[in-house]
Amino acid sequence: MKHTIFHTILIGILIFGASMVKAQETIEFPSKDGLLISADLYRAKESDKFIILYHQAGWSRGEYQEIAPWLVKIGYNCLAVDLRSGKEVNGIANHTNLRAVQRKLPTKYIHSFPDIEASVVYLRSNYNPLKIIIWGSSYSSSLVLKYAGDYPDKIDGVLSFSSGEYFGTDNFISKSAAKIVIPVFITSAKNEEKSWRKIFEAIKSNKKEYFLPKTLGNHGSRALWAQFEDHEFYRKKVSQFLKQF
Repeated sequence: MKHTIFHTILIGILIFGASMVKAQETIEFPSKDGLLISADLYRAKESDKFIILYHQAGWSRGEYQEIAPWLVKIGYNCLAVDLRSGKEVNGIANHTNLRAVQRKLPTKYIHSFPDIEASVVYLRSNYNPLKIIIWGSSYSSSLVLKYAGDYPDKIDGVLSFSSGEYFGTDNFISKSAAKIVIPVFITSAKNEEKSWRKIFEAIKSNKKEYFLPKTLGNHGSRALWAQFEDHEFYRKKVSQFLKQF
């Protein structure tokens, strides 16, 4: 009897895992200048809440291969986007960057901002979301704060992993962050607080919060990867923040 129950549970787990893989679809849509953006779409059953996920410097949408299925499991559709500034991670090449290089377009951090703008427009136009939350890692975690300040009525929440003034101009991100009125969550590795503290203080929203681990932590969204012993601390804080949506 126990043997049968074990195999039933195992089969259920395997079926669930397979369904999670099938839920992923790679899509393409144009940025503001016509450059095709690649993104992985992960669908959650019976949910109209979406999180748009942006990667860190030198990487791709592959940063979210493990994180997106976890977010789907707790009830959020996800769109993991290749920004034009990036290369590869977890065996996934950044196709948006490859196209940008082929067209000889600039690919510095700031040049990815139109890709963020376009992905929000695309998602809203094609999926009729009840909620849109944007999530950034490293340089893109600063750009999502800029977006949240510049377009306060376009999204419902923002998560920022290891943000900073990465753009060569003092207070470039802080100036936009000061206009944020929606819920915002900032976190980082333990030794990175000084990079984002002034940005956090500039935010006027009364729904802002941050998490600084007691452990060393990790830079960017990879802090949630299961290979790191302290990933559950981050996941707990993220899930608590997301419950308000």
